[in-house]
Amino acid sequence: MADSISRRAEVSRRTNETEITVTVDLDGEGRAEIGTGIGFFDHMLEQLSRHSLIDIRLQAKGDLHIDDHHTVEDCGIAIGQAISRALGERRGIVRYASLDLAMDEALTRAAIDVSGRPFLVWQVAFPSAKIGSFDTELMREFFHALAQNAGVTLHVTNLYGANSHHIAETCFKAVARVLRSACAPDPRQPNAIPSTKGTLSG
Repeated sequence: MADSISRRAEVSRRTNETEITVTVDLDGEGRAEIGTGIGFFDHMLEQLSRHSLIDIRLQAKGDLHIDDHHTVEDCGIAIGQAISRALGERRGIVRYASLDLAMDEALTRAAIDVSGRPFLVWQVAFPSAKIGSFDTELMREFFHALAQNAGVTLHVTNLYGANSHHIAETCFKAVARVLRSACAPDPRQPNAIPSTKGTLSG
């Protein structure tokens, strides 16, 4: 369900592999209450919330005895669906944003079009296969699920970096910042859908 006045939405998703409940508030303060059972992933989702200023409450139970894949991907699905519902018609938003974000030796670029047309371009390579116990290949799975279900075109490119943790963190922070900018209300066209087609439904 979605609240069009406050741009909040809640999604519950249950499968044989995961059980997830997520609430987002696009006009929040970047407050996060995250529990997935995957420590590094929790940390990244907290970064996504803090730097997008989207309040995110997420609790997930998944088949972690198998691996982290289903939980990470399904969290991307649920968060994306919640963001899409909270955006509604996408009326009055800025729509586009891009950013280069630095963290120590790593630099990552993110660009977004909150278009209703899902697409991911992922040009990120990690020096290591794992960050702690977290598989770095799951980064792409999360952002692919997020883009598909939020209905956004998302490009993420790591320009350089040597530390896998830093690269991962720049990806989450850069995406957070472009989400923040693109989903923000546009004061020059507060009631208009920012498209010559008159719709951003796909």
